[in-house]
Amino acid sequence: MSLKKQIDEDLKVAMRAQIKDEIRALRGIKSMILLAETEKGATGELSEDAEIKLLSKAAKQRRDSARLYEDQGREDLAVIERSELEIISKYLPVQLSEEDLVDQLSQIISQVGAVGPQDMGKVMGAANKALKGKADGSTIAKVAKTLLNK
Repeated sequence: MSLKKQIDEDLKVAMRAQIKDEIRALRGIKSMILLAETEKGATGELSEDAEIKLLSKAAKQRRDSARLYEDQGREDLAVIERSELEIISKYLPVQLSEEDLVDQLSQIISQVGAVGPQDMGKVMGAANKALKGKADGSTIAKVAKTLLNK
């Protein structure tokens, strides 16, 4: 089942159960998908990679917003963003643990022949392709930087 169909089904269930947080998050995701499908140059249906990229972007936005609201002392708004992030996360691939990320990045570093921090660009290019949707870009960069500085 495509992501769009899954979201539609889950939205119907949430509407019947009157779960407001879930309805708001699912409508937001559905809106993002529809906008991406209808934007200029789009082919109509989104590929799985495009869907993951879209959801990753939405999750990052929620994470950043929640952090911003917490810094400003607006816990009421941060709670909403975190609940939406939790719902969006259900549709993303399972995130790698720190140990798995270190293992995968170590393999990528050896594959591209990186020897130090100057090779960060090569490592990040390969890592972002290989780990798309499985880890946050900033986390990948932080771990890669640590491994390259050893």
